[in-house]
Amino acid sequence: MATSRNSVRYAVVGLGHIAQVAVLPAFRHARNSRLAALVSGDRQKRAQLSRRYKVPAFSYEDYEDCLANVDAVYIALPNSMHAEYTIRAANAGVHVLCEKPLAVTVEECERMIEACQSAGVKLMTAYRLHFETTTIRAIELARKRRLGQPKFYASTFSMRVKPDNIRTRADLGGGTLYDLGVYCINAARNLFGAEPVEVFAYSVNTARNRMPEIDESTAAVLRFEDARLATFITSFNAADTGGYSIVGDKGSLKVDPGYEYAEGLSYELTIDGKTTKKTTAKRDQFAPELVHFSGCILRNRDPEPSGLEGLQDVRVVEALYESARRGQPVRLPPYGETSRPTRKQEMRRPAVRKPQLVKAESASGD
Repeated sequence: MATSRNSVRYAVVGLGHIAQVAVLPAFRHARNSRLAALVSGDRQKRAQLSRRYKVPAFSYEDYEDCLANVDAVYIALPNSMHAEYTIRAANAGVHVLCEKPLAVTVEECERMIEACQSAGVKLMTAYRLHFETTTIRAIELARKRRLGQPKFYASTFSMRVKPDNIRTRADLGGGTLYDLGVYCINAARNLFGAEPVEVFAYSVNTARNRMPEIDESTAAVLRFEDARLATFITSFNAADTGGYSIVGDKGSLKVDPGYEYAEGLSYELTIDGKTTKKTTAKRDQFAPELVHFSGCILRNRDPEPSGLEGLQDVRVVEALYESARRGQPVRLPPYGETSRPTRKQEMRRPAVRKPQLVKAESASGD
């Protein structure tokens, strides 16, 4: 669906924590994007947030009625629901901006991509860091060989997740790799500018009474061509961490925080024993996604990150969990090419204030 308007009308589908604390407030900083509708299965959320944002709210049963009145959807549903609601939107001729992970399986991702291509609508994976200053600077430093030949990437990403959170439910696409690991995988792929060819993982769970259906922690190794390695550990039962390092034969770059949206990101660049530190102030990381995607719709351009970019990370997640089950490395065959984020995509928007939440809380209860 193409629109002749100067702005794109969105429905935000799913009104959980991320939608309320980040996505809905971001429309204030995205002039080419207009919040036009809300979709939720919770009556109280529909009533209160509809009044707050002065837009109609629909139940999941009335999703098609909502789609008839918007140009695009921002899907912020549990992971297991991404494919269904993306395909239904595509069938209605509506563009889709979908939260990561794009889906739970490669097969679901492929169906989403095919449905959007067949319908002539655009599909974008909501990787907010593809527009963030520190992240793009890190990719640029690695790409321009400021660190020399990149050798390895290392990361930890952990948090204490409450046992009743949707991230601990297998039927909703829960698991540390789906929620946290995709950030590490995406960062490694873009810093190396390549796709992994083999992976190995080991999962543990000492908290089965709290999260019996998923991995508590997973350690992963990704092997790239040219003898490059990426390692990371994700956990739902450890203190908060969220940073990474990339090391070359001439220097190193440490980014910490590296994945956060509630605070500014920082990096330390060390070359020849000299260290440069830089911090980016807290900013709205979600408005740039909307601005970029709306611009692609209005100008008929392909978005970056695309649906294929989301698929590439999901296939690594699937392979890692397979490796953890089998206790063996898993080979990854080539699967297409994706675009990489560039400096042209960098956008800066002022930070948003956390609004009063309606029946929603963070995974850790903070």
